[in-house]
Formats: sequence, C-alpha cells, structure tokens
Amino acid sequence: MPIPKPVTRVRGSQTGSPIKALLDLLGRRWALGILWNLGEDPATFRDLQRRCGGISPSILNSRLKDLKDADMVGREEEGYTLTERGKELYAIVLPLGAWSASRSEEAFGHAKPGMRESVLEKAEALRRRRA
Repeated sequence: MPIPKPVTRVRGSQTGSPIKALLDLLGRRWALGILWNLGEDPATFRDLQRRCGGISPSILNSRLKDLKDADMVGREEEGYTLTERGKELYAIVLPLGAWSASRSEEAFGHAKPGMRESVLEKAEALRRRRA
C-alpha cells in the first residue's frame, strides 16, 4: 500500500487533507512507535526491532519504507535515523509522551518511574537545540 499523501484519497478523507494523510500514515501499525524509538539515537535494524519490543521484521521493514518515503526516516552509516522532518514531528510527539505518563498514573495507578520527567527533559533539550 502506498504511503498516504495529501491531496489523494486517504483513510477518513476523500480529499486527502494534510492532517488526515499524516494521521493515516502514523496510524499504521508501529509507525509512531518507530518514530518514538528513533527520537533519541540512530539504530540498526536489529536494535530498532529490540527497542520496539520484538516487532516482526516484515512489519518493521514495511514501516521503515513508509517513513523513508515520507521523508521522516533516513539511513546513515550508524543506522536508521530521523530526518529533519522526522525530528520536527518527534518534537511535537514528545509532549504526548509526558501527557500519557501523567494520564497513566491518574487513570490506572501505574507510573513508570521518572518517565514523565525524562520526556519533559527531552522536550526541553530539543527545544533549546532548535532555538
């Protein structure tokens, strides 16, 4: 299946509005998880598979292709990495990680120690680098 692109029909939109195309891409199995797991460091295929909790090689390969076609992931000597466009999106997703950590604790009584603070620190560091 080709990657969702603005101005073409995508899941949930006949016109392919840019936000619907993005949500369609990120809604594919493991796409957002791969973006999240590449946010800090480049990773080889096997390392990324481990970071993603044992994702199947075929799904990982397919999502990496989708994300590369969307110019969010690139391949360098040290492995897969986020492109500038991928880094921009990661900066937007980081606060969702902090929100989800808070929500998990409030709603389910489960908190991964230090996760919320860690995500907020990463977001702040990323903001400073971009400024």
